[in-house]
Amino acid sequence: MNAGGLMLAIVIGMMLPLQALINASLGRQTFGPVFAAMMSFLVGTLVLVGWWLASRPSFDPQALAKVPWWAWIGGVIGAVYVAAATLLIPRMGAAPLICLVVFGQLVGSLLLDHYGVLHPRQPIDATRVLGALLVIGGALLVVRPWQGPSA
Repeated sequence: MNAGGLMLAIVIGMMLPLQALINASLGRQTFGPVFAAMMSFLVGTLVLVGWWLASRPSFDPQALAKVPWWAWIGGVIGAVYVAAATLLIPRMGAAPLICLVVFGQLVGSLLLDHYGVLHPRQPIDATRVLGALLVIGGALLVVRPWQGPSA
C-alpha cells in the first residue's frame, strides 16, 4: 500500500471516535442515541448518493437481483456499530471504546482471514498472534479494566 493509502486509513481511523462523540452529542441534544445514529446514516446516505451520482455510474437494476441475501447485511452491521458507539461513548469515553472496537476487529479479522471468509485464506501464524497480543496489551493499558470507573 502506498503512503497516501496509509495516511487515508489513519485519518479515517482518527475520525471514528469523533463521529461517535458528535453522534452522542446529537443524541443528548435531540431524541437519544438511536435517533442520532439514524440521522448520521441519513446524512451519510445523502452524501454517498451525491458522490455516486457525481461518478456517473452505470446502473442495471437486474444486477441487484443476482446479489446474494447476505451481501446486504453490511448496512445492518454498520447501523449496529454506529448506534452502539453513540450509546457507549458517553459511558466509557472515546479511547476505551475505540480500543475495544479494535480488539473486536482484530479477533474477527484473524478468524475471517484464517477461515478465508469471502476472500483468500490467510492462516493465523506466530507473527500474527504476536501482533494481536501486542495490540491487545495496548488496548488493556488504555481501557484498564482492573481499575474502577474514573471520577
